[in-house]
Amino acid sequence: MTATWYVVVGTSVLCFLIKYVGHVVPAHWLSRPRVQRINAYVPVVLLGALVAVQTAASKTHLAVDHRLVGILVAAAALKLRAPFPVVVFLAALASALAYHLS
Repeated sequence: MTATWYVVVGTSVLCFLIKYVGHVVPAHWLSRPRVQRINAYVPVVLLGALVAVQTAASKTHLAVDHRLVGILVAAAALKLRAPFPVVVFLAALASALAYHLS
């Protein structure tokens, strides 16, 4: 086996173990208020990290391009409390304009 396969198999085993531990955690541990507050933020943090990586990374280097313009416009629209479809449309429009103007 090559090193790649060791990483693939190791990662698969690790993912299985993490899911298994999630099933065997006692319910009373998860009902604590602090744990519930933390769990409420996990999806937000993961989505934020995904957006940051997809916006600022291009293969192996940092890229500041039209995607960043779209994110900044989306952040401004969210700050102004625009509806979500409007936020998405404005971000896409700004990103497309920046792409074609550069």
